[in-house]
Amino acid sequence: MLRIGFVVAPGFQMMSLAALSVFEMANVNAGETLYGIRVLSEGGGAVASSIGTSMDTRAFSKPAFDTLLVTGILEPAESASSGLLRFIRRAFRACRRTASICTGAFILAEAGLLDERRATTHWLHARELQRRFPKIKVEDDRIFIIDGSIWTSAGMSAGIDLALGMVEKDLGAEMARSVAQSLVVYHRRAGGQSQHSALLAMDAKSDRIQNALAYAKRNLRAPLNVDRLAEAAHLSPRQFSRAFRTETGLSPAKAVERLRVEAARLMIEQSRHSIDVIAAETGFADRERMRRAFLRAFGQPPQVIRRNARVEATD
Repeated sequence: MLRIGFVVAPGFQMMSLAALSVFEMANVNAGETLYGIRVLSEGGGAVASSIGTSMDTRAFSKPAFDTLLVTGILEPAESASSGLLRFIRRAFRACRRTASICTGAFILAEAGLLDERRATTHWLHARELQRRFPKIKVEDDRIFIIDGSIWTSAGMSAGIDLALGMVEKDLGAEMARSVAQSLVVYHRRAGGQSQHSALLAMDAKSDRIQNALAYAKRNLRAPLNVDRLAEAAHLSPRQFSRAFRTETGLSPAKAVERLRVEAARLMIEQSRHSIDVIAAETGFADRERMRRAFLRAFGQPPQVIRRNARVEATD
């Protein structure tokens, strides 16, 4: 049995507890206790969450765990308690894996565990993490990152992806898929996947522009010119172009490129298709046009992003 220690502090977010359901469901699906779960805090007893609901916990003791996960709070504190930091450092030496969910990365950083490592946190706090701990290589556009025995995740829901990644490492891809299906979530997003959604970022207000964007996302291989998108929106090309730029701040061509880049990056990270096949499937005329679009969007070509995703998968 693999023992999971889950550390909470006063003001922790309840959403972070969703990661525990991944390990629970692995036990249910396997029909045996593969993971033993214990919720911990410095003083033990009831610990209040950010919404006031309390969680019963056990006090820190000998960190005899396979994996320790540290949760975050809405606003990362300037400093964690000395007792918490001591426990985290001891656990790092004793545990196979040490992980953080969301702003829990600030606690790992203060304990010195993230120095000279790649790490992530919720994008709202990534710059602050980098400012306060300049020795970390903060990557603010990742769902989760594995660097050696340290795992860090983005916002609270990304803790589910991180936990599914752990289950996949421990028990195989089939179990991870089974757990994801039981929890009715998309099978875990790759760690290198972006925290952001192009559709959400464009924030179209009207149904007509939303319909055009949804049409574009479903038909990336098609020649998505203004006339075709305007037809999907039931507007004239002139009306469509004006309304589209007003609502999204982008030209239709730039918006389509963002959707294609997002889809291509996901395929690069999660499939074994060649770059040429991915370029064709996502509507880029050829690999060179896709390469230029990736450089504009990410500052890196597709080959580098694929290599980084493979490195994470084997860590």
